[in-house]
Amino acid sequence: MSEAAVIGLFVATVQFATLVYLAALGELIAERAGVLNLGVEGMMAMGAVSGFMVGLETGSPWAAFVVAAAVGALVGGFHALISVVLGADQVVSGLALTIGGVGLAAYVGRNVGGRIPETKFTDMSIIGLSEIRWFGDIFFNQPPVVYLAVLLGAGSWFVLARTRLGLALRAVGESAPTTDAVGHSVVGLRVAAVMVGGGLAGAAGSFLSLYMAPGWTEGMVAGRGWIAVALVIFGAWKPGRLAAGALLFGFTLALQPRLQSFDINFLGLQVNQISPALLGMLPFLLTVAVLVVISWRYRHGPSPAPASLGIAYRREER
Repeated sequence: MSEAAVIGLFVATVQFATLVYLAALGELIAERAGVLNLGVEGMMAMGAVSGFMVGLETGSPWAAFVVAAAVGALVGGFHALISVVLGADQVVSGLALTIGGVGLAAYVGRNVGGRIPETKFTDMSIIGLSEIRWFGDIFFNQPPVVYLAVLLGAGSWFVLARTRLGLALRAVGESAPTTDAVGHSVVGLRVAAVMVGGGLAGAAGSFLSLYMAPGWTEGMVAGRGWIAVALVIFGAWKPGRLAAGALLFGFTLALQPRLQSFDINFLGLQVNQISPALLGMLPFLLTVAVLVVISWRYRHGPSPAPASLGIAYRREER
């Protein structure tokens, strides 16, 4: 394997990690407020198609990015209305959102599929750092969304761990009645958290259609929203661990399409002779393995999950 191929693999790892990290960070914020959102896949699909269409019309990737985030927030707001305001089952609402979001994205984008994008994000080199061999190529010659994701992750950690808003958000995820009793709006906090999470998922979708795979095709999210949901569990609901997990999953996503071109012999079997369909299962096999290991780890001990996760709250029940 050449040096250029190895560098390319790790560059793609950072980009795939950014894709799933943005969506997972939004899911983490929602879950820390006690709301399980299984609609990430649908939100990413809506963000991908809306971002691509706005990019075609405006020629501005940042305008497309912002609109995609707004669309994701609106879709998240629909989930919040159903599951938080009306108190419906969060699992059912999230699954319906995924099915509906993916279907609606396919319908909305039916006339733009296959079109060549007129705009997309371009790589941005950090002067003085991008020249560092290997390290500079991998981390400091990336699209601006990668750097933005780092800032959003650091900002989310600071808000959750060091501010009164973050304390209230974590409190509503642990005990909604107690949070309500001290004067915070449970509904307000949860709706806001879910909409922020939807916005980040929509932004992740636009990064996919405006950089990772420029263009729009039906089903292009390809299960990465589900990986983002699993990543929150892997990261133990902490932004820092989430970033480490995103790099692991990003490596798997980046490696999968490259295995066909690598001359690797594993137990007497040439990897490049394996069906691409089987190799495409690797990220999801890792997802299942991670969930099994984590379930076993916390089987006989306290789970780091918010205590009120997935539990609807009605004020009259106090």
